[in-house]
Amino acid sequence: MRCRFRVVAIATVALSLTPSARAALVGTVLYQVKTPSFDIGSTHSGGGEPQTAAGTQVVGSGAGNATGFSNHPLLWTSPSGNPIDLTPTNLTGFNSGTALGTDGVHQVGLGAGPSFGTNEEALLWSGAANTAVNLNPTNLTGIGSAEAFGVNGTQQVGDGFGTATSNRIHALVWNGTANSAVDLNPAGFIMSTATGTSGTRQVGFGAGTATGNDNHALVWNGTAASAVDLNPTGFSTSFAQAANGTKQAGYGASSSGQNHALLWTGTAASFIDLNPSGFSSSQAEGMNATQQVGYGITTPGVDLHALLWSSTAASAVDLNALLPASGSWDDSLAYTIDTAGNVYGTADGTFNGVSGQYAVVWSVPEPSSLALVALALAGVRPTRRRGVS
Repeated sequence: MRCRFRVVAIATVALSLTPSARAALVGTVLYQVKTPSFDIGSTHSGGGEPQTAAGTQVVGSGAGNATGFSNHPLLWTSPSGNPIDLTPTNLTGFNSGTALGTDGVHQVGLGAGPSFGTNEEALLWSGAANTAVNLNPTNLTGIGSAEAFGVNGTQQVGDGFGTATSNRIHALVWNGTANSAVDLNPAGFIMSTATGTSGTRQVGFGAGTATGNDNHALVWNGTAASAVDLNPTGFSTSFAQAANGTKQAGYGASSSGQNHALLWTGTAASFIDLNPSGFSSSQAEGMNATQQVGYGITTPGVDLHALLWSSTAASAVDLNALLPASGSWDDSLAYTIDTAGNVYGTADGTFNGVSGQYAVVWSVPEPSSLALVALALAGVRPTRRRGVS
């Protein structure tokens, strides 16, 4: 088992912004994602690899001397940035695990026994170790192991396997309990996994005879029979990461072999290639009704830059350039965007003289603040009318 400090940050979804509003986005550091105390002394302490982001919450895992180098599921939040160990205290048999997703309120992932990697069971939390719910299916015979990747309100998604699946993973969806599990694996697919949910629709990918054994992006509406193959013409593989209403976002491998961020409206033919000019590759991780967020790479092997789109490649905004100028930033990733227009993610760099990983938000200043800035730039001093408070 690899013992390392691994984080998964999370964010929410935003309304459409006008070009001027997009330009007005300001990046703000929420807190440093601090190394857990039990990781001190471990050669694997430190930054880690962010996977997703939601609200002010960050989830992932950490391991160190005090844990016997077994991963523990962790949650970080404002304002301290100190990790909360989510290893269940209300369930028996779990002494390792990882948190893989959050909607800003709930967290999902997996737990395991003494030997991490065996007897893995999907878990759901509500911010504390004693809130753990075991989602491992009790209504699906022959699925003994599972993990959850995404959560939105009362719905969770992931995958599971066992004797009934010939030990190949099948996409699963739950509604908060172990006996609510539904096997989403479509006919003609030997494997599948669900990675995101809008609360009503699920997205992910799968492979089998129906796809020439290549991974194809999929969208479901709660049943295996509802699956739609989203893989676009010209892309060898594809993966759907997020859903909102009738739209889905993710990425696919283009003819050049590089990943391109993609946007769909329920069919393979509806795809839009979001890869911006000047970026060799990109991925979409989150979305709302009109916008998408993710990241891109300018040149293979060079730093990652958080990106925001408004449904076209030409609309891409490089959010890395909007991080606080007082910091020195290497990588940044955007994972979700909320209805207030806030984009959440993570950034690696040095801020206030401290190097590490930071939870960040890109937001639009309040209209009053924008007005004051405009007045200041115009050299106009606001005045108070007599008799008006």
